[in-house]
Amino acid sequence: MADTESRTKRSRQAASVLLLLCVGAIGSETVRYSVPEEMESGSFVANVAKDVGLEPRSLSARRARLVSDAASRHFQLNGKTGDLLIKEKLDREELCGQTEPCLVRFELVLENPLQSYRAEVRVTDINDHFPFFSRAEFVFKMLETTPAGSRFPLESAQDLDVGNNTLQSYSLNSNGHFHVHMEEQSDGTRHAELVLDQALDREQQPELSLLLTALDGGSPPRSGTAQIRVIVLDANDNPPVFSRATYKAQVLENSPRDYLVVTVSATDLDEGTNGEISYSFSQKSRESSKEFRMTAVSGEIRLSGELDFEMRETYELYIEAADGGGLSAHCKVLVEVVDVNDNAPEVTLTSLISPIPEDAPPETVVALLSVRDRDSGDNGRAACSIEDALPFSLKATFRDSYALVTERALDRESVSEYNITIVARDQGAPSLSAEQRIRVRVSDINDNAPVFSQAAYTMHVRENTAPGTAIGTVRAADADAEHNARVTYSLVPAGAGAGALPVLAYVAVNSADGSVYALRSLDYEQTRQLEVGVRATDAGSPALSSEAVLRVVVLDENDNAPFVLHPLQNSTAAWSELVPRSAEPGYLVTKVVAVDADAGQNAWLSYQLLRATEPGLFAVALHSGEVRTSRPLTERDTVKHRLIVLVRDSGESPLSSSATLNILLVDGFSDAYLQSADAAAAAAAEGADTGALTMYLTVSLCLVSFLFLLSVVTFVLLKVCRRRGGGEQYTSAPGTLYGDGNLPRDWVDVSGTGTLSRSYRYEVCLSTGSGSSEFRFLRPLVPAPPQQGGCVVTGSGKERDLLTDSHAPTDLEGADQNSTSVFSHQVSCLAKQGDLMSKVVVMDADMKQNASLSYHLLKTTVAGLSP
Repeated sequence: MADTESRTKRSRQAASVLLLLCVGAIGSETVRYSVPEEMESGSFVANVAKDVGLEPRSLSARRARLVSDAASRHFQLNGKTGDLLIKEKLDREELCGQTEPCLVRFELVLENPLQSYRAEVRVTDINDHFPFFSRAEFVFKMLETTPAGSRFPLESAQDLDVGNNTLQSYSLNSNGHFHVHMEEQSDGTRHAELVLDQALDREQQPELSLLLTALDGGSPPRSGTAQIRVIVLDANDNPPVFSRATYKAQVLENSPRDYLVVTVSATDLDEGTNGEISYSFSQKSRESSKEFRMTAVSGEIRLSGELDFEMRETYELYIEAADGGGLSAHCKVLVEVVDVNDNAPEVTLTSLISPIPEDAPPETVVALLSVRDRDSGDNGRAACSIEDALPFSLKATFRDSYALVTERALDRESVSEYNITIVARDQGAPSLSAEQRIRVRVSDINDNAPVFSQAAYTMHVRENTAPGTAIGTVRAADADAEHNARVTYSLVPAGAGAGALPVLAYVAVNSADGSVYALRSLDYEQTRQLEVGVRATDAGSPALSSEAVLRVVVLDENDNAPFVLHPLQNSTAAWSELVPRSAEPGYLVTKVVAVDADAGQNAWLSYQLLRATEPGLFAVALHSGEVRTSRPLTERDTVKHRLIVLVRDSGESPLSSSATLNILLVDGFSDAYLQSADAAAAAAAEGADTGALTMYLTVSLCLVSFLFLLSVVTFVLLKVCRRRGGGEQYTSAPGTLYGDGNLPRDWVDVSGTGTLSRSYRYEVCLSTGSGSSEFRFLRPLVPAPPQQGGCVVTGSGKERDLLTDSHAPTDLEGADQNSTSVFSHQVSCLAKQGDLMSKVVVMDADMKQNASLSYHLLKTTVAGLSP
């Protein structure tokens, strides 16, 4: 019946849960609740979300959770409604023992942003335990002479409940000798004493049996009983007497075992065994004396275990001194435990956000933590700190609670991870400390553009390289991490390359590794260099990029054979060069002129006489291509000669071309020969290219033809004069005849030596891309016939060009500019007035009126000469 009423009472208590809510500013006050023990699992405690001012629907999104070992074991939070529910049945005695009040503290932690609220639940006691004694029977031996009013301590009953539900009173069954007196100690515990009301008489009643009952204050009350057996002893006149009724001692909590706490002393006036005193803990001190031991003979109280100020601050010991006759005396010993700083602070990490973005603003909460020190006073006051060099700081949020926040901007590229040591140090002497290490990783944002290893890359590729050939590699590094550091490469569109094709049609870059490839086969003669921009872009959002210059230099290969400019190989003339039989060894016959479209060593040309009609008669200069006679000509030498000259470049795999020369040995000029020469010149002019270079050659050949005709006319005149002279003899002297014509501006010199020479010398200086050429021609030399009975007039003169423009005229006969040129001429005495003696040809590099020249005869030793 009592059990039924008890369950009904608990159900009523569970149904009417008392809610003690004290709500202050959110995040700064503690929310308090109260709930009775033994409530069933799933019972409602309170709506925490409503009490702290939160919307229930935000709890799940912000990952609301309870942070506390005890709270997480006994309570649970409904993430949808914000209700705080019982997770498993609460047992106040298991949670807190005799500690009152019994509080379960926890924090409600939310994220995004990081917040926490403190709460505590007080578990109230219900009367669910009976008082009980450690033994079912207690035995007392008393002398029959024990005076009335004597007190005998009784072992206290134990009740696990607290407050009104714990032990409240004792009662003794009705008898004529004893009653029970209850005394409350300073720690709140109640002890009973058996008080003698009437003297004992062993002869009448040697033994008494009593029933002791302990009652609690519950409703209904619960009780426990024990038997008391009193044995009446024969008389002993003098009981022991303590020197003091109460002893006091202080002991440091870290004192070692066997440490002497205090010594009690009692005396007995009796002799013999009745005067021998032994000391012991009374039954009253059974629980308190577990950490102590008593020396029965000396009365010394020593430590038998370790003391802990944080567990218990004082001990109250009851000492009994008994003599051999059965008499005893009692005293009290108060032991005060003195706190020492023997507990280091404890740091608990409540919540941590890691990684944290590197662009997090200052004052961003990274972690929440709390610190606790079980010591008291200054020994229990602890403060937390971190290194000053870190970009973080600790801010106190509650008492003994801290928030780790960012103090300044973070840079993942400088430090990607922080190992933060939080030091908690108390104020004891000496001070104790504890450390909590946390690791905070910094997540990357795309704040660094890729950086090329070079501002400009120069790569070389040989011409005619197959498409797809790797040319080189560009490299860019990004200081960011993961996808923000993944670099892709691309070419920046630019202008045209060779011809009308854009540069991007010739080269490409691998977007992943930066390898550069040739898309087409390149031709050095068309394209010497390509220049394009290369861009490196990361994969961040937004993407960042940088650019560098890529130059691709085309290297020449020997892929062009020499091209012969002179003599023209498409000429149809039977012969092209005339050599007088009177020519001395070394006489310049002609010059083979060739060009090579390649560059460098590949364009260095050498000449070699590959085949000749009469070997040994002619020789070809290795580097200049000049064809000269090797020995004097004789009548036995064939009139017509055919030479094949091999022109070869200096490439690794040399290429070559050949030129065919037709040479005619003559004693003098005839119309037939002249007509052949004219026909050859005309054919060469018709087969010339249409380019600028070909135009220059054509004009030059026309000039040579004109001069040749002029020489023929002179030759004919000399023949006529020789016929008129009737076998007159002439003295041969060297002379030079110069012709006129429309000469190109790059035409430098016209000169000749020899007798009856009709040879042409061309020097062509070409560079790739040049639009002009430079030629030198060797004119025919026509000597005057020897004088026989006539007169020979030898004239000499000096001509100076009187020009005042900015470009000095160039004497085509090879004299220095602005210098006096000296020429020698022979004139037949048969020459008539008005006959052409000579002509001075001068070119001016200027144009229009600056190139208009005038000639003046400054001085002469022969009368009758006029320009």
